[in-house]
Amino acid sequence: MFNILDFLEESCNKNPDKIAIIEEDKKISYKDFIGESKKVGSYFTRNNYFNKPIIFFMDKGIDTLIGFFGAVYSGNYYTLINPELPESRILNIRDAVNSSYVITDDSNVELANKYFDKLTILNIKDLKNEEVDNEGLDKARSNHIDYDPLYVNFTSGSTGVPKGVVISHRSVIDFIDKFTSIFNFNSDDIIANQAPFDFDVSVKDIYSAFYVGATLLIVPKRYFSNPSMLLDYVCDNKVTTMTWAVSALCLVTTFHGLDYRVPETVKKILFSGEVMPIKHLKRWMEKLPNTTFVNVYGPTEITCNCTYYIIDHNKEYDKIPIGKAFPNERVFLLDENDKEVTELNKSGEICVSGTSLALGYYNNKEQTDKHFTQNPLVNNYIEYIYRTGDLAFYNEDNDLVFNGRKDFQIKYQGHRIELEEIDKAIMNVDGIIRSCAIFEEEKSRLYGFYIGDLSKDDLFNKLKETLPVYMIPSHLIKLDEFPLTKNGKIDRKKLMEMK
Repeated sequence: MFNILDFLEESCNKNPDKIAIIEEDKKISYKDFIGESKKVGSYFTRNNYFNKPIIFFMDKGIDTLIGFFGAVYSGNYYTLINPELPESRILNIRDAVNSSYVITDDSNVELANKYFDKLTILNIKDLKNEEVDNEGLDKARSNHIDYDPLYVNFTSGSTGVPKGVVISHRSVIDFIDKFTSIFNFNSDDIIANQAPFDFDVSVKDIYSAFYVGATLLIVPKRYFSNPSMLLDYVCDNKVTTMTWAVSALCLVTTFHGLDYRVPETVKKILFSGEVMPIKHLKRWMEKLPNTTFVNVYGPTEITCNCTYYIIDHNKEYDKIPIGKAFPNERVFLLDENDKEVTELNKSGEICVSGTSLALGYYNNKEQTDKHFTQNPLVNNYIEYIYRTGDLAFYNEDNDLVFNGRKDFQIKYQGHRIELEEIDKAIMNVDGIIRSCAIFEEEKSRLYGFYIGDLSKDDLFNKLKETLPVYMIPSHLIKLDEFPLTKNGKIDRKKLMEMK
């Protein structure tokens, strides 16, 4: 296969009337999904628009996916701009993408007219009424190669300007083939999508479902503010697979959702995005003793994930490993002198090579050249690697263990400190549900935000039992809940506004 449309169509040929996607009370079959996508794509083939970006300004849903695949059928690639983003970020992404077209829907067309007045704005409902241009679609398909871009997902940039990560068809095809095989995805699966469509966790949901001919269940965002509604939706739809952000799973356990209802049909739970707190994982495992739990790791730049670790139900964990590399991906550690780290328990930066690598950052050569570099271990030919900025070490089982960020390592009161270690110590205190340590470099202040039953004084006294005084945050701040980013991670910037 060299085009993601190949495995979508293969699944359709096997079972054209099978439900491909469910969105609350709406659903669509594989056959109808492809038909609608071709109509959308035909607008662009008629306008001779090929191998260029198309912006989507919509919430996630069936129509959004029809639009995505319409873009792909026309030989183009897509990027989603979430309408809930701040105006400055929307405009930054708009300018970086430099597309001629924006696709939106009735609920967002007014905002689209405000932000994209210089572009051609199209309504998805009108595009679904286009006549199929078979000749144009065939032309687009015949000119395709597997390294053509499939999508551009924007991540935060160290300069404050978002970076667009460009992922090719080949990267997704190679990853999804291994991902679905290792974790036994099949056509009977019902995959519950938690992540926004501009977050690469959703890539695993969408393309795994279409690769094996499963059903994708889109979980509306509002359900995550109501755990009982969320669990009813998951249970009533007999979900088998959840590939969710850690914060989404922790939301359920924080509010004791599993005491209300247990999703007993779920056979696989894969989590990523942050370090999974052990006590939250244990709660899920107690309620679902026969379910496979997997810790998957990897930044957007390497197409979803590069390592995985299958949790052993009978093992006690101090730290959950991120495990070993997926097939056809090379994952290794480099020290500060660009020498490979192979010794046990010695920390190094996680680096990745292979076809999973992104094509770079969209319209941003400077950042691409900075992060996608020649492998310093290879001198005789070109082998690009991505430097993740994450640290890890090998444990006694030769599994990689995440050990924080390079930029989460701080120097405080003359000591080098890993913020991850402080988080772990706080989380080990009985009565603590979640924690996040943050260092304010400008004022040299160490903060510890937490959710739990303990007072600040009680928590401080408990931490004195396990941490040296210089590692105990001088400012402990108790919260009812953590602010989250749109990707379901703890929003550290907003936390600092709450101090």
